[in-house]
Amino acid sequence: MGNVYSEYLSPSKVKEHYNYTKENLDTTETPSRQVASALIVILCCAIVVENLLVLIAVARNSKFHSAMYLFLGNLAASDLLAGVAFIANTLLSGSVTLGLTPVQWFAREGSAFITLSASVFSLLAIAIERHVAIAKVKLYGSDKSCRMLLLIAASWLISLVLGGLPILGWNCLGHLEACSTVLPLYAKPYVLCVVTIFSVILSAIVALYIRIYCVVRSSQADVAGPQTLALLKTVTIVLGVFIFCWLPAFSILLLDYACPVRACPVLYQAHYFFAFATLNSLLNPVIYTWRSRDLRREVLRPLQCWRRAAGVQGGRDGTPGHRLLPLRSSSSLERGTHMPTSPTYLEGNTMV
Repeated sequence: MGNVYSEYLSPSKVKEHYNYTKENLDTTETPSRQVASALIVILCCAIVVENLLVLIAVARNSKFHSAMYLFLGNLAASDLLAGVAFIANTLLSGSVTLGLTPVQWFAREGSAFITLSASVFSLLAIAIERHVAIAKVKLYGSDKSCRMLLLIAASWLISLVLGGLPILGWNCLGHLEACSTVLPLYAKPYVLCVVTIFSVILSAIVALYIRIYCVVRSSQADVAGPQTLALLKTVTIVLGVFIFCWLPAFSILLLDYACPVRACPVLYQAHYFFAFATLNSLLNPVIYTWRSRDLRREVLRPLQCWRRAAGVQGGRDGTPGHRLLPLRSSSSLERGTHMPTSPTYLEGNTMV
């Protein structure tokens, strides 16, 4: 075991593994590669900005300090960090890859695994909360805040362990025949383990949403109202986007496990599948803000303030600026909507 860890700082190990698993090590920075990298970085910057706006909205308004919004904030945090990790991954790819030591390579890939798995666990937590709110017709009380925070902390702990297993020793250093083609320093059994865990989570989310659908369709009119049906539509959209974005990546990793080395050329294009999976982090905040009027208003508040400041500056320069009406405070929103205590109406009025 000591010999394995001693190889973590070897500058030649990464190149050795890539030479074994790849047919062609051409890392020349062609214009097409540079354009692709630039587009990916721009996409990830959009992910960071979107999710940062959601986090600011959830943090600054006490109206959003409930179970649903805490889980939503956790999802936004994981998606934001996924965008940052993928930027780092992109900038450290190509010709830079072969100059990395194994520990640097593990840090590059592990950070992406940690943040993306945390995003998946957050989606599972949201599905569980939706099931509790709809199937059990029960809201989280203030006495359960600690339980919610523990659940969030557990999701990150599991993600850290899952993403950190290769650097802790579950890798293929010294065992080239066991190496993944997509991730040449990862052992194939580890890749299969990750895919299996994600598949189980996906199955659990599907089962929970099917259960929600069945409860809504079989409930009386006071439960299966328009707001609850709107909620059902939202979780269906979330589930569909999740499957649409992640299924290609899961499929390529399963193929990676099954294919002998250099037997499946499509594996050399796996980075496109992972880039497509990252779209999930871009679309999550769009879906939730689109389906929540109050959250959308709060997310747009910084943009409104910026426009108002620009209008004031324009007025000072002699150019008439646009005066924007200030957004109502959280308390005025609640007074205007007369939020009831019913779980169904609370969810339908302020969230998804």
